[in-house]
Order: sequence, then C-alpha cells, then structure tokens
Amino acid sequence: ASFPEIHKVPMISGQNAKFIVASLEAYKKGDRKHPTMRGIAETLSEQDMADIAAFYEQQVPPANVPETPARQPRAEVASLLEKGGCVACHGANFNKPIDGSYPKIAGQHADYLYVALRAYKVEGNPII
Repeated sequence: ASFPEIHKVPMISGQNAKFIVASLEAYKKGDRKHPTMRGIAETLSEQDMADIAAFYEQQVPPANVPETPARQPRAEVASLLEKGGCVACHGANFNKPIDGSYPKIAGQHADYLYVALRAYKVEGNPII
C-alpha cells in the first residue's frame, strides 16, 4: 500500500460494519480517491465487503475509550470541535456515532486524523 503522504493508516478494528461497507463501496465507485484502496475495493463483491466489515466490527479496538476524555482539549481545539459540531455525528467522546455510517474517531492516530480532516476540508476527498 502507498499513501500520498507518510502517516499511519486508520484503525478500523471495532468500527461499525455499516461504516466499513459504505467506505469500501465509495472506494469502489471512485467517490473516495485513495488509489490503493480503490484497487482493492474494485475486486470485492458485496458479500466480500459484508464479510470484511463484520470481521473488523467484531475486533476489539486497541484501546478502550472512556465515556469522557481523560483530559480536556485546549481552548482553541474545543472551539473548533464545537464549531464543527463533531459530537453531533460522532457522539459522546467521538466514540458513539449517532448512526453506524459515521466512524468512531476517538483513539485514531493523530497524524492520520490530521491528513483525513485536511482532505475533507481542502480537497473534499475522504480517505478513510
């Protein structure tokens, strides 16, 4: 696998199956632009996607995320989170999405989140 930038890949263990299937379908259709992921997704059937998603949904994430963060974000970060309305979709402590089609973002690698958020904002191109 190759990435346009060097960063850690997203952690998908414990993500909702609905989100994983939707992501794979978006790669397959070309709505998500990561070339390696698109190449992989193009080879998958609907059943393959469902099986992969079910497998990863059952995996235990690397760290249990508490109901409330261990430490509060700096004021400028809290302001951005509030402005973006992140909790409205990603839920309590960004680990309980309101719908399975939204990812859990708590516990993700910081460098990956930076690249992913920039891709959404600047390029309109989700990469996860």
